[in-house]
Amino acid sequence: MSLTDKFEELSNRGEGALIGFITAGYPDVGATIEIADALVRGGVDILELGLPFSDPIADGVTIQRASESSLRAGMNPDVYFSVATKIKNVEKVCLTYYNLILQRGLERFVDDCESAGISGIIVPDLPVEESEPLRDVCNRYETDLIYLIAPTTTDKRMARILGSASGFIYVVSLLGVTGARERLSDVIEPLITRIREHESRMKIHVPLAVGFGISMPEHVKAVCQFADGAIVGSAIIKLIEEGGSDLTKRIEDFARSLKAATR
Repeated sequence: MSLTDKFEELSNRGEGALIGFITAGYPDVGATIEIADALVRGGVDILELGLPFSDPIADGVTIQRASESSLRAGMNPDVYFSVATKIKNVEKVCLTYYNLILQRGLERFVDDCESAGISGIIVPDLPVEESEPLRDVCNRYETDLIYLIAPTTTDKRMARILGSASGFIYVVSLLGVTGARERLSDVIEPLITRIREHESRMKIHVPLAVGFGISMPEHVKAVCQFADGAIVGSAIIKLIEEGGSDLTKRIEDFARSLKAATR
């Protein structure tokens, strides 16, 4: 199933998409697969699986710590794709940085994504103006290249992103980096409205999923009133940091509470 089909299926059921983020290899490879399975059991519709990079400009301290731990333990693209292949029964998206894709080669990287069952790629440090080479490869493999729109995105740039988009748009809810917040950003609804106005003028529709600072069911419920999905990352990574013998149960229960808020 494509990401577009997944969003359509959820919309037909009256649900928003719950997208959960974890860092591959944190706290270790085996645990990554167990945690992913727990998230799927809890109702995550799309799993955003991070391939860690040494200079993650969009990540807050929580995800940075997870990335550093994973890299120290030997995470690399070969291990990453092996892990991704073992995660089943969920749509998967790779989040990584462009240097890693360039080093592996665009064609090889996207081919590896397809072989591992990964439907889309998010590259926070790849601007739309420089994305055509990767987008062309993704189009040949029917892999979605997912762009980010932030509160600071100009109307001209927003139109260009929407014209190139597939899968969904990652809507950045605030200025700064990722991280769990207590309060939902006030800029989300006006930003979604701006994007929808552009879509209407362009006669297109791309699903919108909101991330950065989404950390509790109340946030997910509020976001799904006007967007197509919510992305939760740092709050899940914090649970993993806490550890404990009942970790997978707590993660499954947390995912279930988040998913219930999408309906």
